[in-house]
Amino acid sequence: MKQRTITAIVAILLFFPFVFYSGWPFYLLIYILATIGVLELLRMRKTTIYPIPTMFTLILLWALLFPYTEENPFFEFDITKSEIILMVVLLLLAYTVLVKNKFTFDDAGFLLLSGLYVGLGFYYFMETRDADQGLKYVFYAIVVILSTDTGAYIFGRLLGKRKLWPEISPNKTIEGAIGGMLLAAIVAITYHTFVDLPHSYVVILIVTVLASAVGQIGDLVESAFKRHYEVKDSGTILPGHGGILDRFDSWIFIFPFLHFIHFVS
Repeated sequence: MKQRTITAIVAILLFFPFVFYSGWPFYLLIYILATIGVLELLRMRKTTIYPIPTMFTLILLWALLFPYTEENPFFEFDITKSEIILMVVLLLLAYTVLVKNKFTFDDAGFLLLSGLYVGLGFYYFMETRDADQGLKYVFYAIVVILSTDTGAYIFGRLLGKRKLWPEISPNKTIEGAIGGMLLAAIVAITYHTFVDLPHSYVVILIVTVLASAVGQIGDLVESAFKRHYEVKDSGTILPGHGGILDRFDSWIFIFPFLHFIHFVS
């Protein structure tokens, strides 16, 4: 517990100044975190033994993280992100032939999905920070995530009886999941009262409940990965907490969700 607390404090002190400052230091940090996250996934399946496909996946990730503006070098050559994804698909499939199927179609699919999963999550994190009133939205999302985790833990310990999804995450309960959404709604409404997001209280309430549920799905997805590949944590970079994906699993789902429903614009 002491190690977890120390790691959390150090992480907050190092991470949040980048979020506040934004600009290229923030983008660089996101690139580093996303890269570590993808490599954690690839290590789970042991696909890092294939350096060339791993590099294709990282190129896909870095391309997805680029903002598609006139300053983007891809813009000058009129290359869209969809075309980059298709090119990586073709390269990965071609590699399966070159190595006589030692690197398989399943491996190629896993690498492609890993790049998309992590890339889109961190891309929309950056898009949220760059949005109008972006800092307010970033901290709204963080408030929802942290209060969901806290509520799920408290309600799960006090009232939890029915397992939410025991095959994937044995400790999570339905009561904890509902408690997480309830506390997230209360804290988000309080946050809105002081910070004043450009939405009504009703919209904040509905979006918060949905975002809390989506964040919990993101957590379960990461748990499913770890259970399937029989690993305790996605990595060891954060002592007492695990890896980058262990800490950002809910973030990867919530930030895209807030954009998909046009809550952040």
